[in-house]
Amino acid sequence: MTLTHFDAKGDAHMVDVSDKPATARVAVARGHIRMARDTLDIIAQGRAKKGDVLGIARLAGIMGAKKTADLVPLCHPLPITKVAIDLTLDADLPGVQIEATVKTTGQTGVEMEALTAVSTAALTVYDMAKAVDRAMEIGGIRVVLKDGGKSGRYRAS
Repeated sequence: MTLTHFDAKGDAHMVDVSDKPATARVAVARGHIRMARDTLDIIAQGRAKKGDVLGIARLAGIMGAKKTADLVPLCHPLPITKVAIDLTLDADLPGVQIEATVKTTGQTGVEMEALTAVSTAALTVYDMAKAVDRAMEIGGIRVVLKDGGKSGRYRAS
């Protein structure tokens, strides 16, 4: 197995997908942001000074997915057909669980868009709550499902 973003000389390049058929593609990524219980309570009760933390993080995640090709140098710009972001308060963490689902019909997958959506949503939660909790920790960001294309279906264990 070889890395696809390097040519025979070892130089970085954008993978040529022009000969690949357009197929339905979906990717789901997850991550979380851990915080102090008091911070979680502020978010849950809608008492954050900057506003609706989860609502704004959801919009930021959607925007992040749409901007992925602008942020990741060798990522193809894709016609995204759906982005859904679920943010769930988790008292056991304590913090917020984040899941992004991204869909397209195209010649390459949307894993990077799903990962960027989760990352952007988590960063937004941090930004909106940092005044009360600078020790928040973002983590666990990974692809949990990818379907479509030549490589078929992947589901994380």
